[in-house]
Amino acid sequence: MMTEFFGIMITGGLESGIVGGKEVKPHSRPYMASLQYRRQHTCGGMLIRDDYVLTSGHCLNKNLEVVLGAHNISQNEDSQQIIQVDKYIRHPKYENGRFTYDIMLLKLKTKAVRNEFVDVIELPKNNKNMPAHVECSIAGWGMTKPGGRESDVLHEVSLKLQFSFECKNKWKDHFNSEKMICSLSDGKRAFCQGDSGSPLFCDSKLIGMAAYTYIDDCTSKKYPGVYMKISAFLPYHFHMESHKNG
Repeated sequence: MMTEFFGIMITGGLESGIVGGKEVKPHSRPYMASLQYRRQHTCGGMLIRDDYVLTSGHCLNKNLEVVLGAHNISQNEDSQQIIQVDKYIRHPKYENGRFTYDIMLLKLKTKAVRNEFVDVIELPKNNKNMPAHVECSIAGWGMTKPGGRESDVLHEVSLKLQFSFECKNKWKDHFNSEKMICSLSDGKRAFCQGDSGSPLFCDSKLIGMAAYTYIDDCTSKKYPGVYMKISAFLPYHFHMESHKNG
């Protein structure tokens, strides 16, 4: 999804990638989900319950498949579980072209089978702010450099958080300090055109989810990558309970 705000083009693009990172140890992130349309990776996501995946709201596509247990998404690995989506539950305040409530639950048609390759991720228990400059990491499938070809294997990159007021100063009205966080931009490491829905970890704790970046240069020092602050949406996660029998 590409959006223009006051002449600034930003994207939560479906063509994604990790820049300046490295290949992860296979299956070391068993909660990772590849959301695919016609066997093509479009977004990242995370398994938060046997029957629910958390991802970005703009990743909505009525014909998505969720691939769990993958490392190389170009191969039919024995570890993979491919599950159809039963329900798409966007945040009730989601608006097309805006990112403030860019979050969505995917209700799976069948439950995932937990094993050494597939497992759930623990959600934050309270809405606590993470200090700036703490070491974080994000993983995803996709381009390893701006404009490059997509990687078939899962990559990760280390990043550091930025002060919220600095994010606000750079992104202005596009940045919501209560619901978003952003990472320092060094011009070398970033998530590129999204990997929307991929989890951001800080101090080994789930903190955020990739949301949007600057479309012309995802490694831009001026415009840092932005993530949804997952703890700010804790009440929304309870929608799992209201839909568990539906």
